[in-house]
Amino acid sequence: MLGTAFPAARLLLVEQPHPWGFAGLRASRFDAATALALEARGRAEGVRVQAIRRPGRSSDRAQRRWAIIDTRAEEPVLRWGKFTDDADLLELPLDGSLGEPDPLAHYFVCTHGQHDPCCAAHGRPLTAALAAVRPGQTWQVSHLGGCRFAPSVLVLPLGLVYGRVPPSAAADLVAAAEAGEVVTALLRGRVGRPPVAQAALGFAHEQLALPRCRDLSLESTTPVDRGDVVVRISSPHGAFDITVHRQRVDAPGLTCASPGPSWFVAHHPVAIESAG
Repeated sequence: MLGTAFPAARLLLVEQPHPWGFAGLRASRFDAATALALEARGRAEGVRVQAIRRPGRSSDRAQRRWAIIDTRAEEPVLRWGKFTDDADLLELPLDGSLGEPDPLAHYFVCTHGQHDPCCAAHGRPLTAALAAVRPGQTWQVSHLGGCRFAPSVLVLPLGLVYGRVPPSAAADLVAAAEAGEVVTALLRGRVGRPPVAQAALGFAHEQLALPRCRDLSLESTTPVDRGDVVVRISSPHGAFDITVHRQRVDAPGLTCASPGPSWFVAHHPVAIESAG
């Protein structure tokens, strides 16, 4: 799963109860024209727009919530605000200058069944398990990508995406997030980093026995040949070079919605050595 988190580092999360169609926010009860304009503005400014909702039965509320974050910051902060009319969000600055900072970890589980049935089938039990542990900090979220890894969960503000998370792992995932640590066995990657860097960072957390997110940071990526890339990371133990091998893999039936022939690029970390 390493190297499969989405590449956007900045996110706008928009609360939208009730069902979502295949296209998420713009295929819901949210005003379609406003959603299109908001997503276009997000693309122009490098911000990924996601629909979110509370677990359980949907309800109509006069006010809904939005959240925004830049995971590239040294200390990422999730900021929350409220809106009443959909069009209000068109006036929202996407630079994180507004909103109340939230020190808590939040868990966003992909349950977007209209995009892929696997996400709903596997995501809902995980949502229930996480909500039982952290009821005010668990959300359903629209398509996170990588449906073949369902159930997937985005943990903010750490910016970590996990896949194939069993409901039995909910408490351990929460404990790790609140300690600022990575669960390497379930890790897909850190959002906002290139796939090879995601794979290298995950590998380094395990090989160097440094579980905290803040212990590792990306310095550079250097292609060696058509298949290999050397990723340099910094750590409390100094800099390390990690060789990541990229390989195309042909695979049928990757997701419930795509049973036919397909393929993906796998990222295999194969070596780590001190850069000192």
